[in-house]
Amino acid sequence: MLLITAKLMAVLLVFIDGLGIGARNADNPLHLLGRRAEPLAVFQDEEPQLPYDGLLVRTDAALGVEGRPQSASGQTTILTGVNASAALGFHKQGFPNEALREIIREHSIFLQLRRAGIAPNVFANAYTPRFFEMRPRWVSATTVAVEAAGMEFRTLEDVIAGRALFHDFTNKLLIERGADVAERTPEEAAHILARISGEHRFTLYEYFLTDAAGHKQDFSSALVVIESLARFIRALLDSVNLDNTTVILTSDHGNIEDLSVRNHTLNLVPTLLWGAGRKHFAARIRTLADITPAIVSSFASEIPTYK
Repeated sequence: MLLITAKLMAVLLVFIDGLGIGARNADNPLHLLGRRAEPLAVFQDEEPQLPYDGLLVRTDAALGVEGRPQSASGQTTILTGVNASAALGFHKQGFPNEALREIIREHSIFLQLRRAGIAPNVFANAYTPRFFEMRPRWVSATTVAVEAAGMEFRTLEDVIAGRALFHDFTNKLLIERGADVAERTPEEAAHILARISGEHRFTLYEYFLTDAAGHKQDFSSALVVIESLARFIRALLDSVNLDNTTVILTSDHGNIEDLSVRNHTLNLVPTLLWGAGRKHFAARIRTLADITPAIVSSFASEIPTYK
């Protein structure tokens, strides 16, 4: 095995909302799906055998703050490296409030990379015309991060042209809403994201149907969502050049792994790592607050990789 030391070329961060590390039991749809849930099927007290020499870091989403981890504070933490829950003194659900928006405007990963001269970077999710016509009062942490860095939003035209994905990468929800777009298989969508990643130093993609299915406590919906997502991730790993790209999959809190409850869980969340810099990240990530600093440092450091 040949040791090579080089600067990391690219990072693809796949953010999955509401995916924790649950027990292997009947309340966990990842357990019920068996191998169809791989490589997402990681469980408490078990060491997974991940494809492509992947690594699992069991990651703390509670961040030293009492209560159940929530989306707004967890996502702000992932995207900035600032412990947003500690800054607020509580876990903030839903969308970021003004205090969290200020943290993102100052510390978002897109801004940190731009300041370090790392480019080009992209948020690979597309927005619908309705977002621009009737901008909602509350917007996601990712939206605030894109705006703070002065980046362009990708649109349905980009989806059609293969330059972006909707948060439902199959486009089924778009079609149900009347959009004139083609339905895609998880594999087709994965190839598009891999191509986008190959054109950028840092790529972020966000998926939150997992959290929606968990809150519904709908087993049939959860099984469909997880199997589709697992197909997407497997195809993504098949398509990305892992010799010069690190793929990071993480979450803001648990939910879909325990459908016995409607609320978020207190479980650790999986940070799954593949590719050139996986050992660099595995050594640096323990909580959600470690993810952005690890990504930024990876571009400045020489990362030992193995051939």
